[in-house]
Amino acid sequence: MIIDRLRFGTLPDGRDVHLFRLRLGGDVALEVLELGAIVRSLRVPDRTGTVGDVVLGYDDLDGYASDPWFLGGIVGRFAGRIAEGRYTLDGQEQRLEANDGPHHLHGAARGFHRRLWNVEPFASAAGVGVDLRLSDEAGDGYPGRLEVHVAYTLTPANEWIVEYSAETDEATILNLTQHSYFNLSGGPGDVLGHRLLVHADAYAAMDATMIPTGDLMHVAGTPLDFRTAAPIGSRIDDASLADARGYDHDFVLRRPGDAGVAAARLLEPRSGRTLEIRTTEPALHVYSGNFLDGSRFGKTGRRLAFRQGLCLETQHLPDSPNHEQFPSTVLRPGETFRSRTVYAFGTDR
Repeated sequence: MIIDRLRFGTLPDGRDVHLFRLRLGGDVALEVLELGAIVRSLRVPDRTGTVGDVVLGYDDLDGYASDPWFLGGIVGRFAGRIAEGRYTLDGQEQRLEANDGPHHLHGAARGFHRRLWNVEPFASAAGVGVDLRLSDEAGDGYPGRLEVHVAYTLTPANEWIVEYSAETDEATILNLTQHSYFNLSGGPGDVLGHRLLVHADAYAAMDATMIPTGDLMHVAGTPLDFRTAAPIGSRIDDASLADARGYDHDFVLRRPGDAGVAAARLLEPRSGRTLEIRTTEPALHVYSGNFLDGSRFGKTGRRLAFRQGLCLETQHLPDSPNHEQFPSTVLRPGETFRSRTVYAFGTDR
């Protein structure tokens, strides 16, 4: 087990940002930044044993400091959109920053992806990892002081385990997710040839501004039917999708709360790399990199272009505080929020 701590850059306010490189022998490695709890690199083997980096990212801190696409970070306090940037909690209306048209998205300017986390590396029988901690004060429509703990563990079975916990001193809302963009080819190119399987029979219907209507619709007969594995690109341009750019949709998982069964599986046929996701969360948000526009360059000078990465975000449904029929995202004093997601990498021969 090897853990390297390297200086990655300096923020405008003079604070240094460090990178932690976790290795279990060989070339399999996970790189994590103090900024945003960002996963900068994740290197896993293909079917021939060749190791490649399967997440999008940047070469330097400046890229992340100005990144508009939430590459690789922990998203919070609330992942996804909240309609009109408002919700009611215990009879009191709360107002949030609007950063996606009239809506609030991913915590906006004070989002956890832009914060400097406290990081402590560790080694255990399970593998090698980092503990990441953040204290988030009340404000901007989020009541309560929130203490957040996220643990990343890299295991000998080529699993990346993400475990979340949080506590508050006042009732608040909380929806955390990991926002890495996967491209299992390990190289340039879009994700349209990746084959996706999602164990979900329903999805959250949305209006034209990508806000849930409150209705849960069956996937049968829609371009969101991934109950049988299919290439991402086979239905991505279907005119019935709420977002004409591609997938930006929430699937209601069949087995919520059970991290022992697969929620989804992704295969990149040329490399043979696979990714199986297991989670305790009730939903999976599938986002096909619709807003990557080629205006920025990522690692090794690679242009971050349209549909070049796929996000598979385990979380609660967006706009949940405004829909009583959705699973609750309210956290109260004396309670502990807990969540676990496993990203298991392998190969299909």
